[in-house]
Amino acid sequence: MTSNQFSFEGTVWEHVGASAWFFVSVPEPITDDIDEMFGHRAAGFGSLRVEVMIGGTTWKTSIFPDAKRGTFVLPIKKAVRVAEGLTEATVASVRLEVLAE
Repeated sequence: MTSNQFSFEGTVWEHVGASAWFFVSVPEPITDDIDEMFGHRAAGFGSLRVEVMIGGTTWKTSIFPDAKRGTFVLPIKKAVRVAEGLTEATVASVRLEVLAE
């Protein structure tokens, strides 16, 4: 694994609000590493572009800082949830690569 790649397990959770958004929180130690190494490249809202793999599904998205949790959060789009059988409270094995964009 290179210095811009991270692997972890995280539980899928649903954002409480008007629309159904699902996320996985990046563990705090990995959030700290990503922020230290790549925080200077953060875009709007502190977001960082990433490529993600869960199971056999790979896609590009952004991670966002969540001050309430003290971590980055990774949005899990519906197509990925369906393809990988992810529901709220499912533990997902995530491979995340911070992109050089």
